[in-house]
Amino acid sequence: MICECLILIGLPGSGKTTFYRQRFASTHGHVSKDRWPNVRDKNLRQERELAARLSSDASVVVDNTNATIADRAPAIALARRHGAKVVGYFFDVPVKDAIARNAGREGRARVPNVAIYTIAKRLQPPTRAEGFDELYRVQPSADGGFTVEPMLM
Repeated sequence: MICECLILIGLPGSGKTTFYRQRFASTHGHVSKDRWPNVRDKNLRQERELAARLSSDASVVVDNTNATIADRAPAIALARRHGAKVVGYFFDVPVKDAIARNAGREGRARVPNVAIYTIAKRLQPPTRAEGFDELYRVQPSADGGFTVEPMLM
């Protein structure tokens, strides 16, 4: 069986971690820079974690904002080197909705609203040209779940 590297892309507060928990927690490892608040070089730590999981043929989810093509490129390249299937999930959520979701968070999980606005300015929707095998658009639904549909290229 080919392992998968799933890359979640979207604003803080768009539902990426909730989506991971609902859909993939039982089948895929979780790599997120949020889990290492005191690590100096989070990019290096992520690369090591991702490489370790892919080297053992384990499927993994990269759960960060992954806002730009440059942000996503290292994970895609690493997954390709390990022969993993690369799937992107783009959380197409308006800034106002991300801010509302973020307001419901507590402690370190809550980010300043300026962080959401900053990522929104940088956010580049993914394309297959980046190296994705599959791409999906994700939107939170009123029932607490998510609507997922293929992104048309």
